[in-house]
Amino acid sequence: MTKKPAPAPSAGSTGSTALQQFGYEQQLKRELTLKDLIVYGLLFMVIVAPFGIFGEVHIASDGMVPFVYLVGLIAMLFTAMSYAQMSRKFPIAGSVYAYVQRGINPHVGFFAGWLILIDYILIPALLYGFAGIWCHDLVPQIPIFAWIVLFVIVNTSITLRGIRFTAVVDWVFFALEVAAVIVFVVVALKYILGPGAQTTQLSSPLSPIFDASKINLSFIAAAASIACLSFLGFDGISTLAEETKNPEKTVGKATFLSLLFIGLIFIGSTWVAELAWGGKAPTEGFVETGFFQVVEEVGGQGLRLFIYLVVIIATAIPNAVAAQSAITRILFAMSRDKLMPAFMSKVHKKYSTPHLAILFIGAFTLVAALIPAMQLVRFINFGGLSSFIVLNFTVFWYFFVKLKQRKTFTDWLKYLVCPWLGVLILGYVWSGFEPLTLIVGFSWLAVGVAIGAIRSKGFRETPEAFKNIQV
Repeated sequence: MTKKPAPAPSAGSTGSTALQQFGYEQQLKRELTLKDLIVYGLLFMVIVAPFGIFGEVHIASDGMVPFVYLVGLIAMLFTAMSYAQMSRKFPIAGSVYAYVQRGINPHVGFFAGWLILIDYILIPALLYGFAGIWCHDLVPQIPIFAWIVLFVIVNTSITLRGIRFTAVVDWVFFALEVAAVIVFVVVALKYILGPGAQTTQLSSPLSPIFDASKINLSFIAAAASIACLSFLGFDGISTLAEETKNPEKTVGKATFLSLLFIGLIFIGSTWVAELAWGGKAPTEGFVETGFFQVVEEVGGQGLRLFIYLVVIIATAIPNAVAAQSAITRILFAMSRDKLMPAFMSKVHKKYSTPHLAILFIGAFTLVAALIPAMQLVRFINFGGLSSFIVLNFTVFWYFFVKLKQRKTFTDWLKYLVCPWLGVLILGYVWSGFEPLTLIVGFSWLAVGVAIGAIRSKGFRETPEAFKNIQV
């Protein structure tokens, strides 16, 4: 029997009222504003992220790092638009899991959520692994795993204390990362306009952004493959919908703006770095420490140490806290639908956080951090890009096909052109995965199919909250 879809919340509805329309009660505390969400998104994507991989991207792009990030920004904006459309219609926690299950089908939604799980659940382990290695490099007397344990304890404590406490911590680290970028840019520009102007080998200050002699279709495709993966994390904003004031308006706007802002920061900071490097040939160790070599050249060892410490702190705490917050909210959403163990939907009476899910992720992260970092990268990329592809298709299917919103040019642009451009761009990047990535990814999906079949009794049952949703 076909049932009437659940009504979308009216423009003036509160988040709590809208939540009841989807079959849920308000359990988490609504504390976050648009500014909080934007800062959360920026920290999740890491404002200083290009610093750590600058050398590798510089060599892969033949000195056109800002162009790479420009391509990635344009590519990911289509997916950000899709998140904005779905967050307005369904202002609930769960991100792609919640959107796909309501936009297409509850069971397909579970698979989408399962795919994003491998992304979010492994990101903290990857971050702790990198931070542990860097800290061990600075203080060799302390083993890597000891640093990892320290970071897990600190971040789990922050996440447990509640979303408002987390937001305050976010603002502190946001200020630190912005300060690091500003200090670098100011010092680098002084160098570029001074001694660097006498030694540069660049044909034009604009050549790192656009050099027609280097750009072709294969180059752009390779740039998209590199850059799309650098923007993973903006989607995490949608997991905080039930802790946000006026989520129908703020979640989508914050998703789009955080991606736009981080893209401009990535492009600007790497453009300055390329100008400071001046087109010289890479030196020994440039792949691993290229940006820090640039920093030392323009500002000496003191500035290099400062930037290095900021990158470590940004990776180990605010970035990891954002990832842990996102994954625990997805587990919370799936658990209350009885698709995950029930304990993950328990909410702390004082802090209004899914505390048992947070503790579970903390313990899981300690184990996952033992997996080599490059293996984790492969697993994360599969889950993130696969779920993005499904989400873009969901926008097309739900609005353009199911609701038949195709009367105006704007409708065709929002619900057909943009989501399909997102599908095609990400599909191309996805097609370049290594065989091992595909094997692990599809194995993970197979496990999800088995779990979904068991939890739904052969896909015959749907969560109680779906009694008014068309399937």
